[in-house]
Amino acid sequence: MTATPFTFAGVRLLADPTGLLVCPEYDLAIVADLHFEKGSAFAAKGAALLPPYDTRATLNLLGQRLRHYRPRSLVCLGDSFHDHGATGRLSSGDMARLRRLVSTHDWTWVAGNHDPEIPEEAGGRVVPAVAVGPLVLRHEALTGPDNPLPAGEVSGHYHPKARVQLRGRRMSGRCFVSDGARLILPSFGAYTGGLDVLEPVMAQVLRADFRVLLLGRTRVFPFRRHQLLAPPPRAVA
Repeated sequence: MTATPFTFAGVRLLADPTGLLVCPEYDLAIVADLHFEKGSAFAAKGAALLPPYDTRATLNLLGQRLRHYRPRSLVCLGDSFHDHGATGRLSSGDMARLRRLVSTHDWTWVAGNHDPEIPEEAGGRVVPAVAVGPLVLRHEALTGPDNPLPAGEVSGHYHPKARVQLRGRRMSGRCFVSDGARLILPSFGAYTGGLDVLEPVMAQVLRADFRVLLLGRTRVFPFRRHQLLAPPPRAVA
């Protein structure tokens, strides 16, 4: 895999094709929306098409990329656990794997809307947000009249994705998206879906001149907004 370097808020970053963000200057990696145990939550509701093995797949991929980059610190940008009962559904093997990862890094959990509280047995520290140099890391971008346009805000929550036409064929996938003031990470979890960056709700979060870094299998592809394809029309019941 080949990461793509870019600069945000004056900081040089690396966008990994898995959705991991690496900040070499601060010896830091950042990941968003792991959604551990989403599969078991859906299985409990009768969704047999989603086998409950997503946590293991997510941990394996995260562990592989952390061994590759070897950052001192990791920040998880919220919704790391799919719901309040997720740690109780973790297998003993997956919990042990998670604890090993946490113990080998300076690990910070940012609280999300799915996991406002992180169980102590997961290890690490829990914060509502954290500042790293000029960057402010939180779960969801702050918007609205009471929140002026930020500088250097890094968040998750929206699971951004985009569609493009590349070399004669259409591609759709998860992406990093930034308008220069905000940077939103793609979801990292194995069973997480996505919200197209051209959906109306994203216009409330991003300025019109945003760019995306579309995740490919082994590299990341940069695109400007005007190069993106509109999301397909939704089926009407």
